[in-house]
Amino acid sequence: MQQEKLVSVAIDGPSGAGKSTLAKSIAGELGYVYVDTGAIYRTIGYFVRSRGADPGDAESVQRLLPEIHVKMMYSKDGLQHMLLNGADVTEEIRKPEISRCASMVSAHTCVRDFLLEMQREAARRHSVVMDGRDIGTVVLPEADVKIYLTASPEIRARRRCLELEQRGTPQPYEQVLKELRQRDWDDMHREVAPLRVAPDAVTVDTSELDFDGSRQALLRIIREKVGR
Repeated sequence: MQQEKLVSVAIDGPSGAGKSTLAKSIAGELGYVYVDTGAIYRTIGYFVRSRGADPGDAESVQRLLPEIHVKMMYSKDGLQHMLLNGADVTEEIRKPEISRCASMVSAHTCVRDFLLEMQREAARRHSVVMDGRDIGTVVLPEADVKIYLTASPEIRARRRCLELEQRGTPQPYEQVLKELRQRDWDDMHREVAPLRVAPDAVTVDTSELDFDGSRQALLRIIREKVGR
């Protein structure tokens, strides 16, 4: 019996575009494994911050990498749990102060090289929906489906505020918007693997779409590309 071909779906886009929530839902619908690469970088950022090192200093971060063992595990509901040296840090890495740390460490070549094989191995073993900043351009350049998911900064900031409120860590809208725009700039202007639209990606702007509308739009693109 011929083994079913593995499918890789790469979803890139700026912070707060809804990549993680949508990717997780789509993976569940298609029976694929969801890989949240942002959570992986958050885990590195969390460790660096916990050690009191400067996440913007590549040499300091590189010295810490041999001490880091990162593993992904999935619960029955499909939630990706991040294990850092055996400890579950899934909740800790979602705190607002970790976002900037994640963006800063992800700009270092040593960190991206450290995690690249881990991400590619997931796609070699499973059909995946993988989201991040450089999945379609660097991590999985041969992905079957590439989507660039975006929305206006104002819409993304409002969504982020709602998410933070639901987590019990509310922040002022203006502060969230300012930090989001700064992270956009950081991600788009870093020297290593900057955020950009892959030439063969389909751009989806969700500014005027609710969750279900966004979800259906992505599923339609994926099914058209892979014939399912």
